Amino acid sequence: MRLCVLVIALVLLSPGPLGGQPQETRGTTNAPTPETETVSPATTPPPAQSPQLSGEGAMEPAQVKELLRRLSLAEYRLNDLLTEVRPERWKLSDAARHSFQDLFDALRTQLTALESWRGQFDERPDSAYLGYMTYASIDVILPRLDAVTHMITQRENPSLGAQFSQAGNQLFDLQQALRPYLTFLLRNHDQYLNAAQTNLASCQSQLSVAKRGQTERAKPMKNILPDFKGRRRPRTAPAGGPASGPPSEPKK
Repeated sequence: MRLCVLVIALVLLSPGPLGGQPQETRGTTNAPTPETETVSPATTPPPAQSPQLSGEGAMEPAQVKELLRRLSLAEYRLNDLLTEVRPERWKLSDAARHSFQDLFDALRTQLTALESWRGQFDERPDSAYLGYMTYASIDVILPRLDAVTHMITQRENPSLGAQFSQAGNQLFDLQQALRPYLTFLLRNHDQYLNAAQTNLASCQSQLSVAKRGQTERAKPMKNILPDFKGRRRPRTAPAGGPASGPPSEPKK
């Protein structure tokens, strides 16, 4: 009995895991924790605001198509009026007749170009490029149409000239109706481009901050003389001159 009590007392007083001394946790040391460097993020530009899809000059696709349909009717009316012009019956000099014929043919060509751009714009009414080309085509036609109208009024008859003038005014009005929508498209395109450039600059700045300290420094390379492995050929002596290179030994 006394032996058991003595054994228990020795166990309790021992520094082992069953004794009163606390057991030290494995792997813990009193070494100081290494300090970590805190990298402050670089100043990044604020994200750009998304361009608005509505605003001054905005039009629904159906409205744009209706405007282009009216433009096609104006084109058809002009081409129809051009078929009634008979410049061969006018009393003009050869130079004046050729000059008017060149102006007349150029007007027809420009109307064909307008029809092409207007048809493409009708298929893609959200294209700022096609809208601009349609607008610019009208801008090219109007001064030549005024010159043709003036000649027709003087040489053909005033009634036909008045019809040309009315068709020209209608074409001008349609161009002015298209202008606010074209401004809206160009403004939206500029906002999209600005947003993309700003977001790209922000991403590049954040990427450079994230990779700071991860890139290894450049290591200097040891200069090594190149070892050219090849067959050295003797230089050819010029014509009539001694051969270059060391002199050959006389044969014994």
